[in-house]
Amino acid sequence: MLTHRMDLMEFGIHQQLLLSVFGIALVLGAVGQKTRFCTMGAVSDWVNMGDTGRMRSWVFAMAVALTGVVILEATGTINLSAETFPPYRTANFAWLRYIVGGVMFGVGMTLASGCGNRTLVRIGGGNVKSLTVLLVAALCAYLMLWTPLFEKAFLPWIQATSINLAQHGVPSQEMGSIMAGMFGLEPSRSLNLTVSALAALALFAWVFKSRDFRESSDNVIGGAVVGLAVVAAWYLTGGPLGQAWKEYAEMATEIPSRVQTQSFTFVAPMGDTVRYLLSPTKLSLINFGVAALAGVILGAFLYAIPSKGFRYERFFTLKDFAAHALGGALMGTGGVIAMGCTIGQAVTGVSTLALGSILAFLGMVIGSLGTMKYQYWRMMQEA
Repeated sequence: MLTHRMDLMEFGIHQQLLLSVFGIALVLGAVGQKTRFCTMGAVSDWVNMGDTGRMRSWVFAMAVALTGVVILEATGTINLSAETFPPYRTANFAWLRYIVGGVMFGVGMTLASGCGNRTLVRIGGGNVKSLTVLLVAALCAYLMLWTPLFEKAFLPWIQATSINLAQHGVPSQEMGSIMAGMFGLEPSRSLNLTVSALAALALFAWVFKSRDFRESSDNVIGGAVVGLAVVAAWYLTGGPLGQAWKEYAEMATEIPSRVQTQSFTFVAPMGDTVRYLLSPTKLSLINFGVAALAGVILGAFLYAIPSKGFRYERFFTLKDFAAHALGGALMGTGGVIAMGCTIGQAVTGVSTLALGSILAFLGMVIGSLGTMKYQYWRMMQEA
């Protein structure tokens, strides 16, 4: 009888965490719809118009998330140097996968007219193009995550080019640890926190240097909400509730999917959603990412309707369809290779100040920028 009551209580903990994630994702979707927060748009505005407003909003999200992680780790509330999904600070530094995957994702999001998060928001706003992108990206992510494709086609060269930092006296790829190794210092939590805090201050300084950014409520709100959402998810899954959640999973008869310390990312959840839809009666497959994906779409929809932002948008040419489908394929494949998207690596990952996340972010920007330059060149050639 006591065991049965404990099972009910722990089941409630599992549901409470997923509902909390869903609630945060609702806010993310609504705010994304209102503010037009878009990482692809950030690169586009910068490249095509010289406008850094949305780029600063993206970096502001990184700074807020990084600051939140510093506070949570300094107070001992969470420990992101332990196991996380994905393993951001792992000592196994697969540098080439971050670059290749990042560039692929950057090219893909440009062809698809938006990153993973923006794709979900646009679906909530009535965009059929983005629905096509999601379907293709989700299928590719599923194939990468849940079939032998990744192991056979990608893992061999990833393993061959990986560096085991621990063999060089560096316990993780957190920037503080790497700097300690470079300068012959003893790695420590205090050093890592200091480096992270200084990095956050530098990001804040660059962001708020722009008067245009300071006066744009949408850019400020968009970046702040994304950053705070990442921090909230780290707290939920890595704090006291998260510990109870993991204890439940260890004793559960049917172990739930991905019960790990984690925060927002949107490519792996696409693949996980396909996995769940293939076995819809298996409720244990509804995990953090599946709840987050559904929440963002619904949040955007709930804001779009009363604000008159819901607009049906479809393809008019086969060329447009092909570009978006290819973009979705590159996002789903590249996002798994890079272990995250422009939110999962370039905000959530950067909040851990892992070198791999920084490389993935740079790869995404370079891939997107290069694609835009190529598209402009093609347009001029055809004019």
